Amino acid sequence: MNTPLQDTIVALATPPMKSALAIVRMSGSQAFSILGKIFSKSITLTQPQMIFTGWIHDGGEKIDQVVALVYQNPHSFTGEDSVEIITHGSPLITQQVLQLCIRLGARMAERGEFSSRAYFHQKIDLIQAEAIHDVIDAVTPEAKRLSLFALGGQLSQQLQPIKTAIAELLALIEVNIDYPEYEDIEQVTLTKVIDTCQTLTQSIQSLLDSGEKSRLIKEGIKVAIMGRPNVGKSSLLNALINDEKAIVTDIEGTTRDVVEAEFNLEGIYMKVLDTAGIRLSEDRVESIGIQKSLQTIQQADIILYVFDAQNPQEIDPLLLNPVLQNKPIIRVYNKKDLTTKQYEDGVMISAKTKDFARLLSAMKQRLGIEPIHYQQPNLTNARQLGDLGKVKGYLEQTLADAYAQQTMDILSSSLQLAYERMIQLLGLEGKVDLSEEIFSRFCVGK
Repeated sequence: MNTPLQDTIVALATPPMKSALAIVRMSGSQAFSILGKIFSKSITLTQPQMIFTGWIHDGGEKIDQVVALVYQNPHSFTGEDSVEIITHGSPLITQQVLQLCIRLGARMAERGEFSSRAYFHQKIDLIQAEAIHDVIDAVTPEAKRLSLFALGGQLSQQLQPIKTAIAELLALIEVNIDYPEYEDIEQVTLTKVIDTCQTLTQSIQSLLDSGEKSRLIKEGIKVAIMGRPNVGKSSLLNALINDEKAIVTDIEGTTRDVVEAEFNLEGIYMKVLDTAGIRLSEDRVESIGIQKSLQTIQQADIILYVFDAQNPQEIDPLLLNPVLQNKPIIRVYNKKDLTTKQYEDGVMISAKTKDFARLLSAMKQRLGIEPIHYQQPNLTNARQLGDLGKVKGYLEQTLADAYAQQTMDILSSSLQLAYERMIQLLGLEGKVDLSEEIFSRFCVGK
């Protein structure tokens, strides 16, 4: 987004549909001036945030009776003078208010521009900005809780000590290199570099491990139900979602495409994919479905491979492709209500009687997700996890160089990259200067 921050922007902050109320939001240096020209009362602020009631008018024509929330900078979400006009929820009214504001000098906001202004005015950091979208998209209370941790700044606070520790070590090295004459400055040693980097890499690895679990909770987990024809795959999907979404017959090859459904496993959003039975088939349509099934396996986070407990057949050789070997597979023996056989290498269920509690427990155990993963701040998206993984990699390079007894300027280069990646992770590019970090810790000009 490349738009002048001095512009005053306006947009509808609620869905464009009939409702009890609607909100028109305006932000920028002209927000108060524009409101004053269309509002029936004069706006005199005695506090940074105030509420007014009155009429929006266009010349002598009344548009609507509204509530106006007025926020003086920097006491607003964007950090600018801002106004929220609460109207009745008529699309006609909101369009008239928008057109009035635009006619008097505002322009329509671009997608995400209110949040980007909050970021540029340092009201939120990049992680908090990402969390706004995540809160809106959350489909479970647990996913929403994770997003609220980030939105409230707890996740950024968890990451700040890592940035600070890297900056302190880097600053100490730089001062030792550039100002060796100062005897009262701590002398950095390879032992100190090793101890600090080991502590940081361990902390980061813990964050990465927890973050990957939290990412699955937030984004949802793809579960592929696989197996030979007529073992009860579609029955299992219907049982899991408690609905008759997939067609169930005793005819082999009934399912010819991937059937998708969702359910909530104790706060974990599950997207279940029922696939065509895997077998060699001369039916062209069924063969296409089988190929789509194999593609689904590659996308899945976990695979439920279903067997008929009365007469289980081995997993189809097609599933032994090396690409699929790292996929977690749970062997599911269906139709336990029709046999007395027992199997120790998997889970016995009955999709018909909805006896699958042990399967749900096995899925949670296999995924390694515990309540703590959605009860504390954690990284929750690929960008955050990728950036922090890069920081860990640079710190590991610093460790390797320290063990090899490289010079401090070589160690400094890897630490510099780790520091810059932390700045990128937090979205602080251009807002944090390493020299400020150095001079805030040492009186090097004395």
